[in-house]
Amino acid sequence: MIFRFSQYMFKYLALVFIPMLFICCNPDVQQDEKKSFNKEKVKQQFVKANQQVVIKESDEMDYYQKSHNMPFVKTTGGIRYYIYKASPKGDSVKTDDIIKINYKVSLLDGTECYSSETEGAKEFVVGMENIEDGIHKAVLFLKSGDKALILIPSHLAHGLLGDSKKIPPQSPIVYDVEILSVKKQQH
Repeated sequence: MIFRFSQYMFKYLALVFIPMLFICCNPDVQQDEKKSFNKEKVKQQFVKANQQVVIKESDEMDYYQKSHNMPFVKTTGGIRYYIYKASPKGDSVKTDDIIKINYKVSLLDGTECYSSETEGAKEFVVGMENIEDGIHKAVLFLKSGDKALILIPSHLAHGLLGDSKKIPPQSPIVYDVEILSVKKQQH
């Protein structure tokens, strides 16, 4: 009985898997599958998904601006800044300057993630160092002594994955900054 069952099972498996083997290894079938995969269509789906994320984040930043009743200036790159304490004098920040800032980084819901109180002031070369791209772009609108709130969309902050610590994926962030100093880089 066991012999007969295993014999039937072997025949059944052979009838099912051998044709599948020929179909899978047939180059004509593989070519048809390749033709059905449309790279342009996939690319367009990703573009559309990214556009939807940008719109969603822009709406969230609009809500933040309205609910806090602050006149943010929106840049062409999607960054928004509001100088709440302008310095009467001070050097404007330019690319390649070395600047030092006090900061507090939060999510739009107010959750504080990082701050200079716990991690110390940041000093970096504008346009060069490994911090959020949005900060590099935003500080160019400020000068030494300014205090500002900066809203940065996720694609200019920590992107699709977040920072894997305190900032979740696809999260716009709020930087509360004070420009402590601006020094020209010596070449």
